[in-house]
Amino acid sequence: MLAAFEGWNDAGEAASDALKYMGRFFGSERISTIDADEFYDFQFTRPMIKRNSSGQRRIKWPNTRISKAVVPGSTVDLILVNGVEPSYKWRAYTAELVALAKELSVDCIVLVGALLADVPHSRPIPVTVTSDDDLVRESLDVEPSTYEGPIGIVGVLAEMGLLADIPTMSLWAAVPHYVGQSPSPKAQLALLNRLEELLQISVETHVLTEESEAWERGVDELATEDPEVAAYVRQLEEAKDTVDLPEASGESIAREFERYLKKRRREQ
Repeated sequence: MLAAFEGWNDAGEAASDALKYMGRFFGSERISTIDADEFYDFQFTRPMIKRNSSGQRRIKWPNTRISKAVVPGSTVDLILVNGVEPSYKWRAYTAELVALAKELSVDCIVLVGALLADVPHSRPIPVTVTSDDDLVRESLDVEPSTYEGPIGIVGVLAEMGLLADIPTMSLWAAVPHYVGQSPSPKAQLALLNRLEELLQISVETHVLTEESEAWERGVDELATEDPEVAAYVRQLEEAKDTVDLPEASGESIAREFERYLKKRRREQ
């Protein structure tokens, strides 16, 4: 089960757009929804009025769409959860999703999010993978999250999944805060690439790659028009490049050595 929620957990809507892209690519079909009335404040998350395919105006209420996609040539079936972060009853809401996961025999929950961060748009978008599940951490060589502070619905669903004994992990893309508006194709692409790697599936992203490159060129042009922004981007680039150097810190060396030891133990 892959889940993303628009709102606080979704800078640039990169996470929800990534799952929608995957759903379109694999031809997912809706299998369930979570009703909006019990979980949303419609003064905060307002319904939208739009024209349907026949030209009639209809109200579109915020809800949570659950769809299923079969990945050709793979043993993986995907349950895609796309919704808006609810206003009320988060425990009841996440319990409903976990119950559905149990009913559908889901063997892993992957929470996908995006956050605003001090990262440059001109470098690869960082995607952090964490898990509080011992088996997930061991098999994927990932770390537990060290974050403490306010959380969104993604964090609540992660804990509920673990309490239900469903292996759970979280993916977070870091979106440059100075271009945090939607869409954010470069962050979306980074999340899709990481999901491909984790799930051992293939998603055609040629069009999205072109959109990402066009987005980066557009931000480059905007930055050159403002000397202060250009200087700030250079500062972020220098900081990022320094951190990425193998000899950047004793901590990074220790981390690499620990990964090496884990790999050796698995091979023996």
